[in-house]
Amino acid sequence: MASGTDGRPRHEQIAADLRSRIMSGELAPGSQLPSIPTLVQQYSAATATVQRALGALKAEGSVYSEVGKGVYVRRRRPLAVEASAYVTPSPDGYTYRLLSVAEVVPPDEVAHGLELAEGERAILRHRLLLHDDEPVELSWSYYPAAIARGTELAEHRKIRGGAPRVLADLGYPQQHVRDRVSARMPTTEEIEELDLPPYVPVLRQLRVIRSVNGRPVEVSVLVKGSHLHELHYDQDALTQST
Repeated sequence: MASGTDGRPRHEQIAADLRSRIMSGELAPGSQLPSIPTLVQQYSAATATVQRALGALKAEGSVYSEVGKGVYVRRRRPLAVEASAYVTPSPDGYTYRLLSVAEVVPPDEVAHGLELAEGERAILRHRLLLHDDEPVELSWSYYPAAIARGTELAEHRKIRGGAPRVLADLGYPQQHVRDRVSARMPTTEEIEELDLPPYVPVLRQLRVIRSVNGRPVEVSVLVKGSHLHELHYDQDALTQST
């Protein structure tokens, strides 16, 4: 299964392979995993190593066990997220918890995205998104203080209709969204807030939203567990000249 260049402990290699098979659908939701003796043979590994791999998958919620029966793939499929969509809390199981609201000097990449001058401030809304009461995404959303100061965006409370409604009311309707997606290992805060296993990477989206005349009105950093999510993109086919 693994080449000699994979320096991870053997149980992490096995867990990674099983996780890949689960996310691809090869091991379908609700299906039973092969028995431990079968996995021992399949991966040429010790029983304790396979058990440790399964323990890691159980801890992250990818599989669950039934006493006397075996180990099964989690019943829910990965959450499919439209990469450029604003997720509004809805009856589909999404809610969010507002963690903090503050006026700050934003990080350099955010200031650059908002086209702010050096030292110019922004309103930060830090949230935790939940699906069926389970944490699935952390977000840090920044709005130019020149626009957002004194509005609902600067208040420590949930906003009916969300930020898009407030921005539209202020004369800055959202017209263009650009995402930059990367993967990295989670920070301590992300592990704790999203209840993640420490060895699973997170997906990080840097989202810049522009309004009329191309003015940037929001920059968000969105972080979610890679083992629980798929990002979906839809676009027309591109024509390439030869």
